[in-house]
Amino acid sequence: MSIGSCGSCAYPLNLSSSNRRTSDVGSSYQKSLKKGLISFISVDLSRFTEVDEISCVPFLAWRSYRPKTKLLCRKCGSSIGYGYGEPAVLCSFDPASSSSGTSQTYLIKIQAIQPSESTQ
Repeated sequence: MSIGSCGSCAYPLNLSSSNRRTSDVGSSYQKSLKKGLISFISVDLSRFTEVDEISCVPFLAWRSYRPKTKLLCRKCGSSIGYGYGEPAVLCSFDPASSSSGTSQTYLIKIQAIQPSESTQ
């Protein structure tokens, strides 16, 4: 079921409730909701424009970094959230020593979306 469209132009973002990251429901999940973010394990990237950011942000532990990609609405360009991916050489992180457990995570800003009108 699609749960959101762009809050600025109502463009359907095809965010699926079945792709929400709920495995870490607990204190970290509640903190993310308080910050106004919903975590997804996958999104329909055809609905977004991706803008890679060269700066890297710390992830969980010192010397563990993940590159950050800004997600914009493909129709109007409004900022919807961020995607965090695999460790990169640009972050001065040695990919050979990284754990294979890292994956893509998408954080969508609650204020940037509105409920979808179609409930198919």
